[in-house]
Amino acid sequence: LPIWEINMQIIRFESDDNKIYQGCDFDNESASVLEGDIYTYFSNTGTRKSVKKILTPVSPSVIFCIGLNYKLHAKETGLKLPEYPVVFMKNLGAATGHLDDIRIPLSCIEIPEVDYEAELAVVIKKKAKNVSSENALDYVLGYTCANDISARRWQKHGGGKQWVKGKSFDTFCPFGPGIVTRDEIEDPNNLDIECVLNGNSMQKSNTSDMIFSVARIISYLSESATLLPGTIILTGTPSGVGFTRKPPVYLTSGDVLETKIEKIGMLKNPVVFEE
Repeated sequence: LPIWEINMQIIRFESDDNKIYQGCDFDNESASVLEGDIYTYFSNTGTRKSVKKILTPVSPSVIFCIGLNYKLHAKETGLKLPEYPVVFMKNLGAATGHLDDIRIPLSCIEIPEVDYEAELAVVIKKKAKNVSSENALDYVLGYTCANDISARRWQKHGGGKQWVKGKSFDTFCPFGPGIVTRDEIEDPNNLDIECVLNGNSMQKSNTSDMIFSVARIISYLSESATLLPGTIILTGTPSGVGFTRKPPVYLTSGDVLETKIEKIGMLKNPVVFEE
């Protein structure tokens, strides 16, 4: 069956045989192996393999991010609502998975600055170019949890007035654990989203607070630009980020960060200092 007709959550994992598989029906110990291409056609083999390590659900072809896309987040930063989506990108090397460490860079240890940003992430399944907002969700494989980890001083001052460097350190794009296929999410702009730090709720909102909808973002990014299968789009973060708090709250070694999204699941990452 085409993937868009199958209800499931897709994971990618390493098994005890040291091979990597795409799977479904994960029960915390094993998963059923999928064969074929998850972007086009695949089947469930019914063969179960032990899950030694959960990996990022896909290897992204590119990582797009949208800034200032929640009304209350724009308000807390003191910035005007953008007229068009604010677009930046992350280095592919920043991608990391569920239960993997978020590593605070050596350059960010002496002066704390590393912040959290819980986000809904979209995975594109087929080439998309000049798509309309009305048809944009037809190009979506599914949705997953992500966190746009951000080094604020680097973002604001150390990147030549561009955000990419402060957002692209290794491990600064955790996402997963799995992809919930599009058919299971009736409306991606009506999902509760929460960021929990050491058991304390720091961000709690709903994707209905987005300024630009998921469909509008996909349409905008595809204007005269081809989005390839495996494109990951982080759709913005709600209010409650660390640098706007009084006093500010930044990540430090020993922290545990959880990103929770309704109907999708929870992404969990410990925080450590880079060695």
